[in-house]
Amino acid sequence: MRLRDLRLTNYRNCKDLELLFDSGKILIIGKNAQGKTNILESIYLLSTLKSPRTSNNIELINFESESAEINANIVKSNTDIELDYSYSREKKRELRVNKVKTTPKNFKTVLKTVLFSTADLLLLRGNPSDRRDWLDRAISQIYPAYDDRLSKYDKIRIQKNNLLKDYLKTGNPNETLLDVYNEQLVIAGSNIIYLRKKFLKEIERVAREKHRIISETETLEMKYDCSFLDNEYELEEIASAFKNSLEARKLEEMRRGQSCVGPHRDDIIFYINGNEATKFASQGQQRTVVLALKLSELDIITEKNGDEPVLLLDDVLAELDDIRQNYLLKSINENTQTIITSVDTVLFEEEFLKDVKIYKIENGYIL
Repeated sequence: MRLRDLRLTNYRNCKDLELLFDSGKILIIGKNAQGKTNILESIYLLSTLKSPRTSNNIELINFESESAEINANIVKSNTDIELDYSYSREKKRELRVNKVKTTPKNFKTVLKTVLFSTADLLLLRGNPSDRRDWLDRAISQIYPAYDDRLSKYDKIRIQKNNLLKDYLKTGNPNETLLDVYNEQLVIAGSNIIYLRKKFLKEIERVAREKHRIISETETLEMKYDCSFLDNEYELEEIASAFKNSLEARKLEEMRRGQSCVGPHRDDIIFYINGNEATKFASQGQQRTVVLALKLSELDIITEKNGDEPVLLLDDVLAELDDIRQNYLLKSINENTQTIITSVDTVLFEEEFLKDVKIYKIENGYIL
């Protein structure tokens, strides 16, 4: 899978930007706040329809404009495909594949990416929601329908929370409707948990080996932390445990006015040599874990889809020491198109730069 070109129109500070990706490795250099990250964000957006930086798509539109557009041509399985994305201040989104309007589900099946940014390096020290988001984004690249399940679960959970808040105000519980919401949450939520646990097991298999190579002596383990599960379960067993937990904590949820149990509360715990990494690992050790995870995402997406995703490295090399920098760059398959942003070329060896197309960006324009 390769990007041929990209055009941004009124996308953040990129009013009219065009890039040709006529190389397997692209390096975009420029000072901070010049538009480097905006380019990678737009490519990732074409892949997932989500920005890694904001949940408000109005922020994608240039201050002086009414809408933003992203246009790209890619090659996938020897087939040329054109992707067009637009978003207006009226919150109208239009998606086209080869000039034909399409659904979000179909749009997201075309381009696959793995984004590795400086924000990812804080994954282990961040909040549980950060780790859930990482896991959900990775799963969505392999199972496009997964996003629909997340959206359905969140919609039901919000409805349930509104019901619980009304009870706090009125003191008049509608337990029949609450039971209906809980039944729906069990169906949607147990599917989410099942896929999360399944994917985490797959990525652990690959990441453990990569982590061992970088660290030489350390063993990486991962655990899906769910309040009502303590072992591996099949889907039916997860649903049963979820249902029992909802029933057991029903009065607590009514008292607190919010949903207290479910995949929206779960976490992922990382262990290095049996010790919880968030509590005991050094900054370098934690960055090794994240590096192993990102490279494993790349391998698993390739394995599942039969095509190499596009790798996006956003200013991440400056945050890694020489050992991790070298491992990252040498681990990239020649068939993996890699787009890298950096302040300058100082971090890269001359041998690496020989095969790299270099662009310089300033104030949203390519020089």
